[in-house]
Amino acid sequence: MKTLYVVATPIGNLEDITLRALRILKDVDIIAAEDTRHTRKLLQHYGIGTQLTSYFEHNELKKARWLVEQLKQGKDIALVSDAGTPGISDPGYRLIKMALENSISVIPIPGPSAIISALSVAGLPTDSFCFEGFTPSKTGERIKFLSSLKGIKKTIVLHESPKRLLTTLTDIHTTLGDVDMVIAREITKLHEEIIRGKVSAVLNDLRKREIKGEVTILLNPRSLEAEKQEISLTDEIKKLQKELGLPIKEIAKIIAEQRGIPKREVYKEALKLKQS
Repeated sequence: MKTLYVVATPIGNLEDITLRALRILKDVDIIAAEDTRHTRKLLQHYGIGTQLTSYFEHNELKKARWLVEQLKQGKDIALVSDAGTPGISDPGYRLIKMALENSISVIPIPGPSAIISALSVAGLPTDSFCFEGFTPSKTGERIKFLSSLKGIKKTIVLHESPKRLLTTLTDIHTTLGDVDMVIAREITKLHEEIIRGKVSAVLNDLRKREIKGEVTILLNPRSLEAEKQEISLTDEIKKLQKELGLPIKEIAKIIAEQRGIPKREVYKEALKLKQS
């Protein structure tokens, strides 16, 4: 019985691969790849001719069984994803779990990770953080998902499609408030971009241009708490009215949820402002 190697590969720049990873990819009997066409480019770049087989979301159960049988027959296998570390937000964990259940040795070959790369340059607190994966594509599910993040005090990391980014940022602003955030786009690639600021400011910036490439979103809920300690209720109402342009009832609902105070209290204060 041999070994399943979980091998991290570049998230963009092909130079971001370790010497150990290259050696493992050359030495194993089979490489199980999320997309063989994508991985073949990496292997050709480094002159590696190891046998490739596909392992992706829609064939993972059937293929995992086959791969485990190959391991039992004494073959070494490397598991790779299209980019970064396998098993993180991809079906790789199912193969890993099945290998462990069959007493097969599983060894990590560490390397690139979009999550850690984004965190390392974000300038947000990293003493603790949570990764919540991709946001739901449907509006109702996304709002429910974001609402479930209320109360989290640590830095939150999300993945998002460029097509939904503006909608998701709008939902974040409405649901979680105008927190400090970072957008990491096309990390390690030619058009790499790191955008920092309040959600409202980032939204205004991104509305002016087309967004391409996979996106990592980082949120700092603690920044809003610090701001709330300094800003009065009246000033916050004015601020949201200017930024969002929503009816008073909607503004009152958002602030009440964020501050944990009765909606009628905020609505009463908002009416005073309107009358004055």
